[in-house]
This record gives sequence, C-alpha cells and structure tokens, in this order.
Amino acid sequence: MKRIFVVLLLMPVLAVEAQKKANPSTFAKTITVDDLKKHLYTIASKEMEGRGTPSPGLDRAAAYIENHFRSLGLTAGNNGSFLQTYPLYKDSATNASLSVNETAYEINKDYQPSTLFNYTANMRFSEAVFAGFGIVDSAIDDYKDLDVAGKLVVILDGAPADYKSSVTGLRSPAYWYTKYGVAQKKGAAAIILVSKDFPRKTPLTTSQYKMHSYQKTLQPNLFTVSAAVVENILGEEGKNIFDKMKTSSVSKKTYTADIELGYSKVTSIAHASNVIGVLEGTDLKDEYVFITGHYDHLGKRDTVIYYGADDDGSGTTSVLELASAFAKAKAAGKGPRRSIVFMTVSGEEKGLWGSEYYTDHPVFPLNKTTVDLNIDMVGRIDGTRKQGDSTNYVYVVGDDKVSSDLKVISEAINKKYAKVELDYKFNDPKDPQRIYFRSDHYNFAKHGVPIIFYYDGMLDADYHKPTDTPDKINYELMVKRDRLIFHTAWEMANRNDMLKRDIPLEAPKGF
Repeated sequence: MKRIFVVLLLMPVLAVEAQKKANPSTFAKTITVDDLKKHLYTIASKEMEGRGTPSPGLDRAAAYIENHFRSLGLTAGNNGSFLQTYPLYKDSATNASLSVNETAYEINKDYQPSTLFNYTANMRFSEAVFAGFGIVDSAIDDYKDLDVAGKLVVILDGAPADYKSSVTGLRSPAYWYTKYGVAQKKGAAAIILVSKDFPRKTPLTTSQYKMHSYQKTLQPNLFTVSAAVVENILGEEGKNIFDKMKTSSVSKKTYTADIELGYSKVTSIAHASNVIGVLEGTDLKDEYVFITGHYDHLGKRDTVIYYGADDDGSGTTSVLELASAFAKAKAAGKGPRRSIVFMTVSGEEKGLWGSEYYTDHPVFPLNKTTVDLNIDMVGRIDGTRKQGDSTNYVYVVGDDKVSSDLKVISEAINKKYAKVELDYKFNDPKDPQRIYFRSDHYNFAKHGVPIIFYYDGMLDADYHKPTDTPDKINYELMVKRDRLIFHTAWEMANRNDMLKRDIPLEAPKGF
C-alpha cells in the first residue's frame, strides 16, 4: 500500500517530466495537406449548403465535427453532450397600420415597420417632435432644446449637404442605426424615419434571426415613411422637406397631429449549437486552453450556396486537425498538463453569437481559462500585403491586448519551431477595419481571457461571396500556420503558470 501511495504522489511529477522530454514537432508534423483537404472539402461542400445559422446545413456540419471529436476519444464538453445549444428568435409581422389625421397609409407604398425592433403595440400620439436629421456629434446637436422623452420623434434619413464627419460608414452619426440609438437614449417612445425610398417593391414582414429576445427595456418602435406622411404631420413646413432641409429651414420643434402607429407580430424559435470536445489534462487538468473557430457561414440564398471555405471552413478544419494532433500526443503518453477545449462555434457571421453565448454561459470557468487561440480564415494569401514572404506569414491579432506574457511567448515559440512571419498590422489601435473586435476571440477577451487571433487578411473579391471555395485554399501555407498554432497551444497547455492578465481591456467604439 505504501509503495502505491508513493507512486500516486509521483504521478503529477512524472507527467511534467514526460512533457519536458516530449518533442512537440513529432505531433505537429501529423497536421498534413491531405487531412486538411479531406475535412475542408466536406465542411465547405454542397451538402453543407453554406452552414447558415440556423439551417440544416449547419446541423450537418455540427454532426460531422462531433463525429470527428468522438473518433479521437475526446470527452463531450457540455455535461455529457458535445453540443451547447442556444435559442434564436425570428419575428414576423401579422399586422401593421399607420394613420395621420385620419388618413390611413399603405404599407410598402407609404411606410414600412421595423421587424428588427418593433414590439406588439397600438400607439396614439397627439403630437410629434421634429428633430431634423437626428444627428448628434461634436459639431451638431439636432436635439438641442428639444424634450423627446416619452414622445414620438420624427427624423430625416441622410444628412445636410455640407455635413462632414471624421467617422464614416456604419459608425457615422448620420447612419440611420446611429440616429435610432441616439433617439432611444433621449427617451423616444417611437421613431418615424423619413426616407426618399418609397414606394418599396420588397415587402418587409419577417426579421432576421436574433439571439436576444428577452430585453431589460423595450426599444422604441420604428416606422420608416415617405415624404407624403411627414407632410401630413408637419403641415405646410413638411412640403418638399428634403429640399428645405438643405438650408435647415424647417423648425425643429413639436408639431400637433393625430398619429396612430399599429404593429403586431408572432415569434418563432429555432436553435443553433456550439460543438465542444475536451482533451483532459494531467496535473493541471482544471485549467484550460481553448482552441476555437466558427463553423458557420452565410448559408444559401435562393439556390446560390456561399461555401465559406476560407471563412471559416479553414478555421474549423484547423481545429479538427489540431485536435487530432493533440489526441495522438496523448495516445503516445505525451498528453497536455492543462485540459484543451476544442470548440467550433456558430453564429459568428450574425454577430459573434455562439462565442457570446458560451462566454455568458461558460462550461469551464473563464478565470481558469489561460488562453483562447482563435482561428478565423487561415487558408489564403492577402494579395494587398507588400512586405515579406507571402507564402510564409500569418496575421497575429490581439496578442498584446490582455496579457503582457503572450506576445513574448508566441514569438519565442515561433522562432524555435515554426519560423512563420508574424504580421502585427491589425494590432494597430487605429486599424480602420477594427479586426480585433470582429471574431469570436473578442468575447473571451472582454471577460479577461488572453487571446490570439490567427488570420490571413483575405478580404478580397471572394470574401463573403459564393466563390470562396476549397479549391482556392493554399493548403501548404495552411499547414505552416496550423503547426505554429499547435506549438503555441502546446506551450500554453504545459507551462507552469497561467498567463498574466495585466493589460486593461480595450472596448470597441463601433464600426
């Protein structure tokens, strides 16, 4: 009995010693072009129908990933299941109405309700507050001296002809969604957005799926309307309103009118899943290394399939191959000290849904998760990259954002084993594409988990197009990148200490 007790005491020490003697390159070399092709031609096949969230094709891809994890002997990662399933909600309008001063307007010809924001309600207002273009920034405040709390707000789409902002695109104060958010913060009960784009040929009766159906507060109902509707609300001042607003000649004030906004809907529920497999560690098995990639893409639109081979079939395939390599190491008695969690997530293309759901409902403690190595697009070459060797690089993103340990370790491991050019272009805080905030690693980072995001920078003509197909992948380069990630994960799983968390989190400022 004493001898057995001594052996048991020595087991953690022996495990550590075994790791010190293990050569990770032996197992890194099991990541091959042939294996990557086999997986990717399946993940990005016609049968998967573009893996939209949610869809039967996504479910078929999840089953393929689960079966691979099972074949490796991984443990089901969610309390006995390989799937972590979460609900999705879709609203469909059953009725809508809009009238001003007893004049009823026609849907699609004169107005459209928002299926994204609106809740079932019948609202009647005796007045409306006109707030011009509804823009608020350092130079303009269209709400100056206006009280809109609990009231109907009317704003125009677009911006004054001479309006300029340092922020453009979806982050611009002149973008309709930004205006909607401003009106909501001001306390608007409902919003009318006046557009030149009427009548509309495409009926809008069903929303896209969304992950959040239960909300702390209700958002204002939104109706987009024609110029004829606003003329009825504002009277004489509302005639030719877009022409008048070129010189800001329409008063921003409260106008008297009897306005009725009606909307009703039904909500359907679907589900999507993250796929989680675990390779249990030894003496540090209650600490975790995550290796992630999103397996969803844009799905099928009409009969056109968006294959998503690079985005992110390449990341999904990489997770599968890394799992195989680590499983072979464990079978050879060289298993990791920390547990490694291989997770492919869904809903990334819709707004990082799957990773958000996981980090809001973690199976394994986030404070015991030492790192997330996220792989999103690693199969192609960035044609705009001018420096270095285009056949031997990867963009490394976020290694300098949460932990001061991470970049030093990443570079040392790369220098020792992989010798891939590490490009830090997207670590620039002024990166106009805000890449750091645009993949699943960010949901780990915002909870304080150190991360590295591996990325090829390929935003070319095939990005989010049906032409993102497996035949265009550079598999030799993908092997180099995946072997680098394997060596980095090996170090993360076997070093004595968890990574420091000593750099304040950078928060996104919108897009």
